[in-house]
Amino acid sequence: MADAQPVIFVGGLGRSGTTLLERLLGEIPGVAALGEVVHLWARGVRADEPCGCGSPFSRCAFWTKVGARAFGYWRESRAVMLQELRARVDRTRRIPAFAAGLLTREAELAEYVSAYSRIYAAAAEVAAARVVIDSSKHASLAFCLSATMDLRVVHVVRDPRAVAASWRRRVRRPEDGRPMARWAPARTAMHWLAQNLAFEILRWKGVQVVRVHYEDLVQDPVTTLTRLAGDLRLPDSRETLGFVEDGRARLGVAHTVSGNPMRFAVGHIEFHDRRAALRFRQRWLVTALTWPLLLVYGYPLAY
Repeated sequence: MADAQPVIFVGGLGRSGTTLLERLLGEIPGVAALGEVVHLWARGVRADEPCGCGSPFSRCAFWTKVGARAFGYWRESRAVMLQELRARVDRTRRIPAFAAGLLTREAELAEYVSAYSRIYAAAAEVAAARVVIDSSKHASLAFCLSATMDLRVVHVVRDPRAVAASWRRRVRRPEDGRPMARWAPARTAMHWLAQNLAFEILRWKGVQVVRVHYEDLVQDPVTTLTRLAGDLRLPDSRETLGFVEDGRARLGVAHTVSGNPMRFAVGHIEFHDRRAALRFRQRWLVTALTWPLLLVYGYPLAY
């Protein structure tokens, strides 16, 4: 497979609905959802966490075949090397330089992106898919990949007050039972602002970036997915989207290498726009820190 293998990159701040959207798009014929490939080396190759199918990464038939086609086999030494490369080239602080065209560490960047390209091409071949989805979320990775790849970006936006409330919830990782990270509202607000601004810059640079509001997805999934599939040049007929209806969707098994607990969901799921409460002062702090983009994205200042 060539480096031009079409890739859909689902981006946005965590807890914004990126995993839900990836799972839904992955049900469209010819589309393979891979999860958060950015974490494949640490959580898959090195920690041997379970694939979305439930099998440990090392025993998942899908990822074993992908590794064989992409690299011969998965090696911990390669995983360590690529994690070190990530620490040098895939950083949010490098986005302004990307935006200005002032690239450094170009050889390392090319090696880093080449690894992703080989994974995407091998996964498409193993899954017999026309398009693969990477829901790694991080804008910095999208900038890295867009330098050489045919990248289509889906930018998922959610009201930052809801995102901040979600980041305060206590959630345990199904892989090992450990608690997932929790952020204070102010930290969430700053990350929300930085990540969403970065995707706006990526659009300004000429990369295809399609914005989707999480609230639209859960309130009217059929219309939202039909529009999105059309924008991404995916099958968008009633028949191909028959797995989704108002209020719920039917999901099959997905070989997602990392992501939030929804990656393990199989069968019918219900759509909910949960609004966990923030305290008054926390709510208005998030609003004060994010109000310019709140207005751009059509969210009211009152929440």
